[in-house]
Amino acid sequence: MRTAYSVETVRAAERSLMARLPEGTLMQRAAAGLAAACADLLGRVYGSRVVLLVGSGDNGGDALYAGARLARRGAGVTAVLLSPDRAHEGGLAALRRAGGTVTGTADAERWVSRADLVLDGIVGIGGKGGLRPEAERLAAWCGSSAAPVVAVDLPSGVDADTGEVHGTAIRADLTVTFGTHKPGLLIDPARDHAGTVRLVDIGLALPEVPDAEALQHGDVAALLPAPAAESDKYRRGVVGVAAGSARYPGAAVLAVAGALRGGAGAVRYVGPAAEAVLARFPETLVSDRGPARAGRVQAWVVGPGAGDDAATVAEVLSADVPVLLDADGLRLADREAVHARTAPTLMTPHAGEAAALLGVTREEVERARLRSARELARRYGATVLLKGSTTLVADASPDTPVRVNPTGTPWLATAGSGDVLSGLAGSLLAAGLSPLDAGSAAAYLHGLAGRYAAQGAPVSAQDVAGALGRAWRDVCG
Repeated sequence: MRTAYSVETVRAAERSLMARLPEGTLMQRAAAGLAAACADLLGRVYGSRVVLLVGSGDNGGDALYAGARLARRGAGVTAVLLSPDRAHEGGLAALRRAGGTVTGTADAERWVSRADLVLDGIVGIGGKGGLRPEAERLAAWCGSSAAPVVAVDLPSGVDADTGEVHGTAIRADLTVTFGTHKPGLLIDPARDHAGTVRLVDIGLALPEVPDAEALQHGDVAALLPAPAAESDKYRRGVVGVAAGSARYPGAAVLAVAGALRGGAGAVRYVGPAAEAVLARFPETLVSDRGPARAGRVQAWVVGPGAGDDAATVAEVLSADVPVLLDADGLRLADREAVHARTAPTLMTPHAGEAAALLGVTREEVERARLRSARELARRYGATVLLKGSTTLVADASPDTPVRVNPTGTPWLATAGSGDVLSGLAGSLLAAGLSPLDAGSAAAYLHGLAGRYAAQGAPVSAQDVAGALGRAWRDVCG
């Protein structure tokens, strides 16, 4: 599992460690890892031209000490100081002793344009509210340079705790982060600025519970249900799908497709698209008597393609089993009814749906994905899977780490893909997973299936559903 911690937690761990170490040890550990990463990126250090963009904090000190190490290996290193009178004294002295040169921002564009590598040490993890104008100009010059950019701990201009980006920010090819990942390195839009992320262990002792976490193959494999010798379809779980309409029968078919591949023993379908569902999936158990009288289920999926069928949504919400709300179901569900439920609820909006529920613009949700997912979970007392460039799964409890999905591909942005995800997650709910685990595992498998189905080309939602088996085998193999 990849874990991420807030700035406050990281700072506390750093203070605790520094109190037990000789002065400067922690910065030297960070600088050594940073210099090694830069050397790997350069390939040939001797004779290369390295430019350091140096701010006034410890982040700038890390860059200066790393620059000194590269200079001792024969690189031509120039430090551009944004605040010469506030630069890290020890790092500055070390760079000069190693033969590096120091300049101000007046000639920065020229130095950056000639560089083989640019090291971004402008602002550290404590930076808030965007870059100052002078730093913005440096970021623009980095963007127009052909040289790779390495960010020190995180790209300057992004928020370490939230992943938000206020105005201009550095776009790095590589981010070398120290001690632990920060949430902003996992969550868009900041994640998109970080490039490849390399973690350098500097010996921090961190709490057991992180602020954010990203599951890996082994974590997902441990969550997925596996039938035992005595299993039957009811012991494995039955998922009900209330979806589709005369206008959108395909949503029902796709939701059932995802549900059949999600580990539950059987799928019950309720709705007006029964004929289309049976034509595609004859193993589906179909009922025309409404959700309450459809038969035994361990979880419900409601909403994909439902149109204006608020009655069915309300009927499903009254059931004492886990419920997944998606698409039209999000719009039709009464917030107080969701909040009052004693059984778990998983909501799966995309940014536009989340914006409508929160009363903000889609752009606001996309700028502040973490804050939006947390707020929606709080308002509804539900677990929220916020789909998008970074899919987040946020529990109603603010003390539970948010899950960040690391799989996926932009090709998943296709009609019906979300219906497949809903069916898959609903099936995992029926198999006994919590909403947090069901949403996280489903997003992970769905993202992998999207990659496998696409292979660099456009895909349909049916292609994604068809690749779920391969994704499951890959994770569990």
